[in-house]
Amino acid sequence: MKFPFLDLQAQFRSIRAEVMDAVTAVLESQKCVLGPEVDAFEKEVADYVGARFAVSCASGTDALLLALMALKVGPGDEVITTPFTFVATVGSIVRLGARPVFVDIDPVTFNLDPARLAAAITSRTRAILPVHLFGLAADMDPILSLAAQSNIPVVEDAAQAIGATYNGKQVGTFGAFGCFSFFPSKNLGAAGDGGLITTDSPELAEFLRVLRGHGSRERYYYDNIGTNSRLDSIQAAILRIKLRYLDSWTEGRHRNAETYRQLFTEFDLLDRITLPATPANRSHIYNQYTIRSARRTELKSHLLAAGIPSEIYYPLPLHLQRAFAYLGYKEGDFPHSEVAAREVLSLPIYSELSPEQLRAVVAAVAQFFE
Repeated sequence: MKFPFLDLQAQFRSIRAEVMDAVTAVLESQKCVLGPEVDAFEKEVADYVGARFAVSCASGTDALLLALMALKVGPGDEVITTPFTFVATVGSIVRLGARPVFVDIDPVTFNLDPARLAAAITSRTRAILPVHLFGLAADMDPILSLAAQSNIPVVEDAAQAIGATYNGKQVGTFGAFGCFSFFPSKNLGAAGDGGLITTDSPELAEFLRVLRGHGSRERYYYDNIGTNSRLDSIQAAILRIKLRYLDSWTEGRHRNAETYRQLFTEFDLLDRITLPATPANRSHIYNQYTIRSARRTELKSHLLAAGIPSEIYYPLPLHLQRAFAYLGYKEGDFPHSEVAAREVLSLPIYSELSPEQLRAVVAAVAQFFE
C-alpha cells in the first residue's frame, strides 16, 4: 500500500468546483492584488481566530518579518525564541539585524520552555517569539506573565497552528501579533505562498498595512521603509473556500490521531515510541503528527522500504546550523532540542487517510520493532 505523506490532490478533488469558480471570478474581475477577496478573507480569518484585525501578506515568513518591523526591532536588539523550529522564525530576526537568543524546549510539547525564559531576558530584549510547533500551543500564561513584567511584546509564530487553542482561546490572539502561514502543506493552505498577521491594535494593524505596501500611506509618498508583501486575490479566494472546511479537516486529523493512539496501543508499541502530547488545557490541530524514537533514523529507513511515507521536522536545531554559527552556540547548549532533532519522526495525518492506510503505518512500525 503506497500513499503520499500529504495528499493535496485528494483535498482539491473534494472542493474543485468551488475553487475553480472562485478563481475564475477573480480572473474575470482582474482585481488580482489585494482587493475585495483579500478584504473579505482578512475579516473572515479575524472572526475565525477571534482577533480584532487581520492583515494578510505574501508568506508566513513575511508575517514574522512584518510583525517585528512593526515593533521596530533592529540592530542591537534581542529576540528570544526556540532553536527547534523552522528557519523562518529565526531568519526574520536576523534579517532585521537583531540577535536571536535561544531558550530550550519542553521535551514533552516541543515548545519553548517558560521555566527557562526569565534567564534569557536582558535590557536588550525587544520581543519574545514563542512557536506553536506542529499545531500545539506553547504554554502562553507564564510566557505572557514574564513578558508583562518586563514590558516586552510577544509575537506568536502560529504558522503551523491555525485553530489550535490554549485555555479555550485560539492561538494568534495572545500576543501583540499572531503570525500565520498558508504554505500549501499547512492545514489551511493556499495554492502557493501566503501569510497573515493578527492583532487587536488598530494602530498596529494600520502600520502593518503601510509596511506591506512599500511603507506608503499615500501613493508615491513614503514616511516609512516598508516592503512588497501583498496577498494575491486568487490565493485569498482559494483560502476563503478552504476556510469553510477547515474545522471538518481538523476533526479528521483528530480522528486519525485517536486511531493512531488506539493502533499503537493495540500493537503494544507505547514502550517503544512516544506519541504526541496534548496537555489538558490545549487542543492540538496536528499540522504534523510527530512521534519520538531513539532509533528514528533506522525506523525511517524501514518505513521507506515498506512504502510508508514519513518526514523529519527538524533534523538539526537552528543553534547548530552553519548559517547561525556566528551566534557562538555549541552542541550541548540546548540538550532537549538536540535530542528531539535526533528522535522526531512525523507520520501522515491528513484527514483523507483511510483506516487501512493508518493501520498500514502502524503495522510497519510494529514490524520494525519485532
